[in-house]
Amino acid sequence: LLAVSDELDEAELAALKFLCRDHVPWRKLEAVRSPHDLFEALQEKGVLEAGNLAFLRELLYCMGRIDLLVSHLGSSREQVQRELRAPGGARLPPLRYLLFQLYEDVTERELSSFKLHLAEELPNSKLTRETTMLDILTEMEKRGLLGKDNLSVLKSLCEKINISLWNRIEDGLNLFGQEEMLITEEERGSTGRPEGHLVSSVAPDPPGSFNDSSQLLEAYKMTSRPCGVCLIMNNHNFAKAREGVLEHKHMKDRNGTDVDAAALRNVFSKLHFRVEEYRDLTAEGIRETVKSFQNKDHEDKDCFVCCILSHGKKGIIYGVDGHEVPIRELTTAFTAQNCNSLAGKPKVFFIQACQGDAFHKGVTIETDSGEQDSSVERDARLQLDCIPAEPDFLLGMATLQDYVSYRSPREGTWYIQALCQHLEYSCPRGEDVLTILTAVNQEVSKKNCERGAKKQMPQPSFTLRKRLIFPVN
Repeated sequence: LLAVSDELDEAELAALKFLCRDHVPWRKLEAVRSPHDLFEALQEKGVLEAGNLAFLRELLYCMGRIDLLVSHLGSSREQVQRELRAPGGARLPPLRYLLFQLYEDVTERELSSFKLHLAEELPNSKLTRETTMLDILTEMEKRGLLGKDNLSVLKSLCEKINISLWNRIEDGLNLFGQEEMLITEEERGSTGRPEGHLVSSVAPDPPGSFNDSSQLLEAYKMTSRPCGVCLIMNNHNFAKAREGVLEHKHMKDRNGTDVDAAALRNVFSKLHFRVEEYRDLTAEGIRETVKSFQNKDHEDKDCFVCCILSHGKKGIIYGVDGHEVPIRELTTAFTAQNCNSLAGKPKVFFIQACQGDAFHKGVTIETDSGEQDSSVERDARLQLDCIPAEPDFLLGMATLQDYVSYRSPREGTWYIQALCQHLEYSCPRGEDVLTILTAVNQEVSKKNCERGAKKQMPQPSFTLRKRLIFPVN
């Protein structure tokens, strides 16, 4: 315990104290000044015992400190996952875990919004520049604004700031067999359930674990450092297309694409990829860039990722000169025959692209008050033959065949932003890429465009043979 205590910093101590709130009285937690103090308090409560450090393993696992599990507790991510799947194995209440995930997900901008909206509920001394999301959640609990039977305030805040934060909590409660019921007086009359009641059922797999069927699947090797190359082709300025091709005289620049490129650079750098970005490529420039990476030696790499941000239509990508490049041509360049050093290794393509001109119509659930700054991209259309008929390919497209996707000039595209957020959030928990893309589908499908409540539905297609898990540690 001393060895583990020495490895944890002040922020991780705060995280531990928050996670242990259901096991140690609040006054006792306030007196804790070091991880070892907390461990002693847990020992007094009988949660940590000689020869039984299961709860400590669960805490370190939830905090992403897999290195300490291995070096000091002789355990591993997979062993802890098995422990948590066993009946009674998880000691953290689901809501506590989900609130901790909220703290990890919140951006600096969203944290500032939480502070602003809580200015009348919490004293200024609790909303300083140094205040973290954990501090806010803790203070809300102390003041009765947050609890397992009282999530309405938190839901209201998330709806004002970023509804996807609430969606993750609600989805998590459903995953854990708990459904948060926030119903109207009329609905309560028909169900007989009180507002804010949590209904429990059978507990599912613990956070980050794999069910029995997926656990049987082998995972691709991802131990090389760097893991591989992440190629980003980022087309923004289409002046050449407007000037040179009559039919493209109204083709707009892709404002907001640099926000997407920055998000991709950030997340894939953390995932141990060497990121290389190429901007404003003509059709021939796209071909030459792809050919240069096709000819590279990937023998000491485990994976190849290619992210394409550009206009297009019906299975093609536009260069900034308005000329076309078939998606099939780009993916086929990395087949085993054309790029032998990537044979048997995953080849992943993420393409921010519409797939036609049609719109998904949605039902308006609530009125948005934000500025109408979303731009519609009429980009590439996914066809099943866009990926080669051989194993180990994954193609993630922004939307379904025949439909448009959406881009904010200030905040980037719905798809790429959701993709990067979920990769950064879920990869440290050992989730495989297909599970992550399913979560991306869910988040993007819930979004609405202000103009007529238009919708978007991403679509991955793949020939992967194994689980693809991007490593963090």
